[in-house]
Amino acid sequence: MVDWKYAMVQSINTKALLTLASVIRRPFLASPHIHVPTISDVNYQSMKDHCGIKAVIFDKDNTLTAPYATEIHERAANGLKNALEVFGHENVAILSNSAGTKDDKKYQDAIKIENDMGINVIRHDCKKPGGLEEVLKHFEKSGVKDATELCMIGDRLLTDIVFGNLYGMLTVHCLPLCSGDENRADNKVASIVRNLENKYMYQSLLGKYTRKRTMPHAVWGGEEKCPLILQRSSEEIRDQHECLDEDQLPKME
Repeated sequence: MVDWKYAMVQSINTKALLTLASVIRRPFLASPHIHVPTISDVNYQSMKDHCGIKAVIFDKDNTLTAPYATEIHERAANGLKNALEVFGHENVAILSNSAGTKDDKKYQDAIKIENDMGINVIRHDCKKPGGLEEVLKHFEKSGVKDATELCMIGDRLLTDIVFGNLYGMLTVHCLPLCSGDENRADNKVASIVRNLENKYMYQSLLGKYTRKRTMPHAVWGGEEKCPLILQRSSEEIRDQHECLDEDQLPKME
């Protein structure tokens, strides 16, 4: 059962609204280093070996799970498994704009996610694209000293990707996992904004313009020099896209 009052409170993201002015001036802040259908299409071993990445941060809803669910989605399961095997459980965590925030009473959702999924949830007062201080503190024992040693992965351009790019992280944008009935529990405001992001900030002329000016990462030299996207057959990618609504899909290049 979705707590709709909680979901509406989650929609209020002051940090994102304040950062919007920066994005308008610098739209490339919303341009990810790579775009993939799902987190299972990322080469985590290459990321660790060649990009200076010590830890991975995942968004949760529509990146790892269906909205407000605590079971890993089947299309994300292999990716999460690979990330955990490569980086270790202590170096993989969830940064959500619901679970682990002040909206999460007594961190009940964060605790349930940790128990059900076996992944740490970072506690943070400021929602993405804020929260860097808490993130660095969380990974302090992992030897992370700088944000460039982190990778941020999520389905939201204005929160996940802007957060990562603001601080020099490696950023990975994925398509939302769910659509239709499977997505009925999603936060309605977030769903609308996500679709607008993908349509106008990724696949439009503005998106093409900003992608040509994507902020470079301190270590990763680009997809041609250091491939991070696992190669799948065109049939697999087409099947992935057929599961989603047309307005959710950025054009894959």
